[in-house]
Amino acid sequence: MSVFKNILTALLVIAELFLIVVVLLQSGKKAGLSGAISGGAETFFGKYKARSFEGKLNRLTKISAVAFIVIAVILAILD
Repeated sequence: MSVFKNILTALLVIAELFLIVVVLLQSGKKAGLSGAISGGAETFFGKYKARSFEGKLNRLTKISAVAFIVIAVILAILD
């Protein structure tokens, strides 16, 4: 059982490092007047947002967060 825990712990560390990197790669949400002015440019790309780099980072963030939580819960149950 300890080998299984060690493997899950290694996967947890990999998942958390990947989650940190993916979150840090995302750009911040624009706010204020500059965000309102450049908001018109985002409407063109709104239809293809899921195919863009930001859309892929969004999806990777969700997947890695779910993987992190699932692995952490499994490790907590095994203890």
